[in-house]
Amino acid sequence: MTALLVALLAAFRSSVRSRLELETEILALRHQLAVLQRQAPKRPRLGSVDRMLWVLLSRLWPNWRRAVQIVTPDTVVRWHRCGFALYWRWRSRPRRMGRPAVAVAIRELIRRMHAANPLWGAPRIHGELLKLGLTVSQSTVAKYLGRRDGPSSQTWRTFFVNHVAQLASIDFFTVPTATFRVLFVFVVLSHDRRRLVHLNVTEHPTTAWTAQQLREAWPWDTAPRFVIRDRDGIYGEELHNVTQAMDIDEVLTTPRSPWQNPFVERVIGSLRRECLDHLIVWNERSLRRSLKQYLVYYHEWRTHLSLDKDPPVPRAVQPPTCGTIVQIPHLGGLHHHYERRAA
Repeated sequence: MTALLVALLAAFRSSVRSRLELETEILALRHQLAVLQRQAPKRPRLGSVDRMLWVLLSRLWPNWRRAVQIVTPDTVVRWHRCGFALYWRWRSRPRRMGRPAVAVAIRELIRRMHAANPLWGAPRIHGELLKLGLTVSQSTVAKYLGRRDGPSSQTWRTFFVNHVAQLASIDFFTVPTATFRVLFVFVVLSHDRRRLVHLNVTEHPTTAWTAQQLREAWPWDTAPRFVIRDRDGIYGEELHNVTQAMDIDEVLTTPRSPWQNPFVERVIGSLRRECLDHLIVWNERSLRRSLKQYLVYYHEWRTHLSLDKDPPVPRAVQPPTCGTIVQIPHLGGLHHHYERRAA
């Protein structure tokens, strides 16, 4: 590049003193010498600037063919045609036309709404966007929804959530006492928000006693549609008659398959690990008292992973403006809950 600039400056200086054609020829010869000096002697390689110079000379100087030595005249003509094609390709490039592109965040929101609401179409999603203050056309929403492969359907999780309020589970578990007696605890669990709707203790469970517990758990017309239970012999004909009268369908698990009734089994495990394994039970009264205290903590304060870390009874979030954090014990300090109270 330095040699080229030197040649150009020398040619310009000579053109002032001599005829234009002679100096142009000298410029061309000097340029070829500069190219030959900086490249290999067998086959010099010309850069884009070199080609542009020869194309310009071919347009301005009629006798340029006599001066060119390092390439053939046809090569210079080909360079000119390629440059002509590149120029018009640049002039004919597509311009950005039409409406401005939709922001990436809006596109992701449209797809997220469509995935979360498979029953919604473009008009419904467009209406939601308008309510959020996002101005887009309905055709734009339809464009980013894509084609639907099959009929719209809710997810299995949505199906279960919609029917979980109609499910309940019942089961027994045993608790040994300090005097080596065995007490039976009857648990009635509603799958809706994992609520223990009924819990009672007896030393001698019978079919009549169990049937009465169902009546007390769901008075009037509050009974669920289905009750899941195992095939224990304690559930006799009388309990079956009570469930029929209450319009409850019994769902029986396979023998020796506690995993088919997992929710009540998990609640029983929580009762053992978080309460009964740390206490000495003397009699039915002490067991009822301990379970009653634990149920208050379980329903109102204990957070559940399956409920998005909320208790069965929804618990409001307390901001720091509500006061200082206070620790309140349950079951004699076995568990605590924390809340904010004004000083």
